[in-house]
Amino acid sequence: MTSISYGGDYNPEQWPEETWPEDIELMRQAGVNLVSIGIFSWALLEPRRGEYDFGWMDRLFALLHEAGIRISLGTPTASPPAWFFHEHPEARVVTRDGTVLGFGSRGMASPSSPAYREASVSIAQALARRYGKHPALALWHVHNEYGAPVSECYSPDSVRAFRRWLQERYGSLNALNQAWGTAFWGQRYGEWEHVPAPAVSPSVVNPAQRLDFARFTSDALLQCFIAERDVIRVESEAPITTNFMAGSCPSVDLWKWANEMDVVANDHYLDAADPRNHVGLALSADLTRSLAGGRPWILMEHSTSAVNWQPRNIAKRPGELARNALTHLGRGADAVMFFQWRASRSGAEKFHSAMLPHAGTGSRIWREVCALGRGLGRLGEVLGSEVRAEVAILWDWESFWAQDLEWRPSVDLSHRERIDAFYDRLWRDGITVDFAHPESDLSTYKLVVAPASYLLTDVAASNIRRYVEDGGTLVVSYFSAIVDEYDRVHPGGYVAPLREVLGLTVEAFLPLRAGETVTLTGEMTCDVWADDIALEGAEVLAVFEDGPGAGKPAITRHTLGAGSAFYIATRLGVDELSVVLRRPYDDAGIALSTAPDDVELIRRHADHANYLIALNHSDRPAQLSVAGTDLLTGKTGDSLKLEAGGARVVRVCL
Repeated sequence: MTSISYGGDYNPEQWPEETWPEDIELMRQAGVNLVSIGIFSWALLEPRRGEYDFGWMDRLFALLHEAGIRISLGTPTASPPAWFFHEHPEARVVTRDGTVLGFGSRGMASPSSPAYREASVSIAQALARRYGKHPALALWHVHNEYGAPVSECYSPDSVRAFRRWLQERYGSLNALNQAWGTAFWGQRYGEWEHVPAPAVSPSVVNPAQRLDFARFTSDALLQCFIAERDVIRVESEAPITTNFMAGSCPSVDLWKWANEMDVVANDHYLDAADPRNHVGLALSADLTRSLAGGRPWILMEHSTSAVNWQPRNIAKRPGELARNALTHLGRGADAVMFFQWRASRSGAEKFHSAMLPHAGTGSRIWREVCALGRGLGRLGEVLGSEVRAEVAILWDWESFWAQDLEWRPSVDLSHRERIDAFYDRLWRDGITVDFAHPESDLSTYKLVVAPASYLLTDVAASNIRRYVEDGGTLVVSYFSAIVDEYDRVHPGGYVAPLREVLGLTVEAFLPLRAGETVTLTGEMTCDVWADDIALEGAEVLAVFEDGPGAGKPAITRHTLGAGSAFYIATRLGVDELSVVLRRPYDDAGIALSTAPDDVELIRRHADHANYLIALNHSDRPAQLSVAGTDLLTGKTGDSLKLEAGGARVVRVCL
């Protein structure tokens, strides 16, 4: 395509067929050029095992093709039909406490069920043979949001599959016993068939076993995707993807998944409870771009206004629909899609917003949908341009799984809280961020931040050391580099793998009581945590003035090779991080934005031009000194007035 892809999930099976031509005419008015279909249609496409009814989908393909609207064809495997569960009740998901989940929702089949694997591959193959070479087909949308609403399954099929996975991973029971530390509490295994899934038990289950089960679960779901993808590929050359939920679905390791995609796609929905949820949106978009390796990606779903499944579903304010969409575009998306085209009258999501809402074409939402379509139609030249970042935040799902298990030193330890705090600080400072796996190449970044690297492998530690020695600047937050990939404390104690990088060791944890705060040098206040640090070459930038660590180092800096490494031994708020990060910014040569508060500036770069996406999240107009052409209005000038809540896309004069 030579234009930004624009559209959403289209579920015409929920409506009389006479409605379809009206839908398509309205799509053309709105500028829609891509729709996702078939995502929840298994029961219609295969009403009985092996009996297919493609007539309605054939007619739908023909109508969309005639209108010039391209198709993202879903495989409907997130919602197996009733007949499948009647034939295979053993394929139902079993929760950790032994509850068997019933029919009537979605995502309710065990990924390790042989019957489910066979049936899902069969329907995917049938669709590929029917539509794989259709000229309207743009891409394949396999399944829907793997890992939601359930991911782990403790059924007999899952337990058997877990044992096979362990045998491939460890090779022998001796290796498994060593890795899991089964000498503790007398858990040693002598036969493979004795190894269970980590179901609910009288006390805390072996954390290494829990961690491996999380890895197994992600891999089991990925194998479901690969099985469908591979059978589709035989029949079709169209790109194949699935919709991630980067940043909001913790049960899948998307670093592994991304490598299996032809193009990365993501769903994102605002956290309605967060008044600054545009920052969380930016984080999700940056994470998605990072998963895509910096290449353009697809925003497969977001909402035109309120969702329906949060405790309080807050409607978007005027202009917010466009700001959200253009934030994703600014951070690398080359397609903007919504859930869904027409609001459902029935079912669990009937109160979910849509491009065509219940209020119809006279509504504000419809007017904003059409305006966005017209705007995106003017942005085709932005396609394929890239976002460049000088800073990376380390992100590792395996570390998060391990840290979030029971019996940690404090219930207030939260990997996501720390990542959000550091990201928010960087966002406020106008710094574009990539996310990176700790073992990935870090050499292109001036600054690397590790807010929550509880689990750090020796390979990752060596990688980080090389980065600093070669001139990089590193910031590490507390409770990092504590355990290895088996959730075992590193030989040499806490932070041992980074001991020489940081120039210190942590002799003991000093967690704080609920509500307790302590003071640092410079009248900074912190809470939740303190470390008892022994210096081994690091210089002290701030100390604890009171609390259990009174007189001890709180913030340090250490030089190694051509670079420097900072350590923060307590929880600081976003405002305090503004002070603490000044020195790392200076070391790294990072320039802060001069934009007004809550004005977001993002840049995309191409060989022929650079683009500035300017978004005003405040209720005050802003004036920006930027020379170029606003692609949304066609106006050219040396400055840009950004109205309150406004958005602009500027081709910048080079």
